[in-house]
Amino acid sequence: MARQQNNRGQRADSRSARSDNRKAAGAQRPAKGQGSATSGGKVRSNKPVSRPAVPTGSFLEGRRAASEALRTGYPVKRALVAENSSKDVVLGQLVDALRAANVPVQYVAREQLEAISSHGAHQGIALEVGDYPYADLADIIARTGDGPALVIVLDHVTDAGNFGAIVRSAEVAGATGVVIASKRAAEVTVATYKTSAGAVMHLPIARVPNIARALEDLKQAGFWACGSSEHAEQVCWDAPLAGRVALVMGSEGEGISRLVLETCDFLTKLPQRGETESLNVAQAATAMMFEWMRQNRGSLEFGAGE
Repeated sequence: MARQQNNRGQRADSRSARSDNRKAAGAQRPAKGQGSATSGGKVRSNKPVSRPAVPTGSFLEGRRAASEALRTGYPVKRALVAENSSKDVVLGQLVDALRAANVPVQYVAREQLEAISSHGAHQGIALEVGDYPYADLADIIARTGDGPALVIVLDHVTDAGNFGAIVRSAEVAGATGVVIASKRAAEVTVATYKTSAGAVMHLPIARVPNIARALEDLKQAGFWACGSSEHAEQVCWDAPLAGRVALVMGSEGEGISRLVLETCDFLTKLPQRGETESLNVAQAATAMMFEWMRQNRGSLEFGAGE
């Protein structure tokens, strides 16, 4: 009986000792926020990692974008340039050109440029840009001259990627300009600059409140209004695309609206052999533009891409 009592007493003393050890160990732990010991003896901080402040605004990044913005007069509010880049001769020349154009230059940590960059290609410079300078429809018509000309009219295309791709194709095809709706349509943003590969800097774009009225103005200037529709009976190879053409492309979901369809002089479509319903609007627009080029090749001048 005495042995049992002694054993119980020893177990109680052991539990009490273990409890005291745990309390002592807890008292030695660092308070929250003071860091904690690692297995290597180093102190690991619990403080949040500071990140560079990301400047607000719309930015074009990269040296080529900056050079094109300067050359074309794209509105630039300021230039952010990487610190410690004084030995970069090319970047220095670009900075000198920006200053000569009265663009404020601010040197920032490279981490700030990386925070701005959408695809890591800032090359030490980013430009904060202002609103895109839209053209008037009259300006686009004035640029067409008297010979063959192509104007792209977008009837409420809403996807920014499609819009940028169409502008890029239009610039390559030698179109005089692009006409878009002022509401319920994709507009020119920094994203458009990227998806168009910078073509928005080279091609005038007009925003109009009424697409049908814009077509009437183009027709008064000698243009034929051609609607691209999968419901047309005539394929583009047989369509009269020679001369002055306003090519109308409809929205992604609904196509060309009824009133705009009624304003078109004729409709045409791409020939098709496969089973897929149709191309998207950017692909179809590109194919139509190059068919216009083919039919007018005897009257057009071609550059290095011929």
